[in-house]
Amino acid sequence: MSSSKPLQVSGKSKVVIHAFFIFYAAICILPLVLVLSISLSDETTVIANGYKFIPEQFSISAYDFLFKDMEQIVRSYGVSIFVTVVGTVISVALTAFYAYPLSRRDLPYKGFFAFFIFFTMLFNGGLVPWYLVYVNLLDLKNTLWVLIMPMLMSPFFVLVMRTFFANSIPVSILESARVDGAGELRTFIRIVLPLSLPVLATVALFSTLNYWNDWYLSMIFISDNKTISLQYLMYRTLLDIQYLTSNSNVASQISSQGGMLDLPNKTLQMAMAVVGIGPIVLAYPFFQRYFIKGLTVGAVKG
Repeated sequence: MSSSKPLQVSGKSKVVIHAFFIFYAAICILPLVLVLSISLSDETTVIANGYKFIPEQFSISAYDFLFKDMEQIVRSYGVSIFVTVVGTVISVALTAFYAYPLSRRDLPYKGFFAFFIFFTMLFNGGLVPWYLVYVNLLDLKNTLWVLIMPMLMSPFFVLVMRTFFANSIPVSILESARVDGAGELRTFIRIVLPLSLPVLATVALFSTLNYWNDWYLSMIFISDNKTISLQYLMYRTLLDIQYLTSNSNVASQISSQGGMLDLPNKTLQMAMAVVGIGPIVLAYPFFQRYFIKGLTVGAVKG
């Protein structure tokens, strides 16, 4: 029996590969550095000379303006974190519970349930019925749950999980569990879920991004400041600044009353990006652990 030798990579090839990935990493990192640099620059200098990787004139006026209402920012941070964590956990659980039966060949009325979830990808009731369901029927306006429920179930994620369960979970393992007396729920929790960590982590990561970056639900369903998300707070602040700086009548009235006219705009946008991206940057390294762990746990020896 001949033993296969590991693939040998020449020194020149290693240099090319390392150079390529260093260049690719720089492409990913440099925009973040530019955003941070602009947020720490003076507004007048940015408008006059454009964007620079190193601030020509250091200034934290954008952050001073942004954190004037510190209590509101902390509250909105709490809302976004709660909605993201709770929404992601419930969303992944519901998606897995719906997708796993669809992957089983012996599910009664499987075609109906598959068509039901697929139909919602193509058609919906429209904005007005959607709004009335959550406001009049469920009475969820100005609550945290109205920021969670509309995104709990994604048909695309259901189809992704169903495909993974059908193609990656060995049928022999499920049959062995049934022979040993394990019920469907126990088989799903003790066997299927540990073998499905890669797809669970993938869906959880995308759900986390969807919940954290959402501002639309706050705009539609929230009318007070207690339960608005961080992203919508940033969006609303930016609209207010743009309105004040573009409306000459309002600007003249503020100036006549001794108000502040030198409002940040470009630098404020970048400061908002820095404030909003902070916690979510840590999400991928956390899920990456489960990508690797899921691949090792889910490996089936031949």
